[in-house]
Formats: sequence, structure tokens, C-alpha cells
Amino acid sequence: GGMGDKALAGRFSYMTVDMRTVSQRLSPALGHFFNHQTHHRGQAHMVLTVLGRPSVSLDLALFQRSEEGRAYA
Repeated sequence: GGMGDKALAGRFSYMTVDMRTVSQRLSPALGHFFNHQTHHRGQAHMVLTVLGRPSVSLDLALFQRSEEGRAYA
């Protein structure tokens, strides 16, 4: 499976929290979604650090090389 060039060049629509329907190009949105999760991983790491708790590695490449993550590599 996977998405071809035609699908990636397409658009998708969604509803905002103030109930507006928005349509935008899929390809740049996927880039944003992927990058935004990095922001949240950083937030989680910061909270654990402030609380003095240990944090696991949040590096995607390290996860993909682990036994658990090999299916996603």
C-alpha cells in the first residue's frame, strides 16, 4: 500500500474547532503533522525533566533500530 503522487498532490478537508470547514493540500499538511509531533515529544521530555523523572530516548532513529521499532523502519 501507500499513497501515490496523485493522492499526495490532492487535497483534504477538515472542520476547525470553531466549526469552519477548511480544505488544503495534503502533501504540505503531512509534513506539518510529522514535524509537529516532534514538538510534543520535546514537551513530554521537558515535563519529565522538570519533575526529576527519567525519560526514555525519544529519537525516532533509535526507536526504529530497537526490536519494538523494527517493523516501522
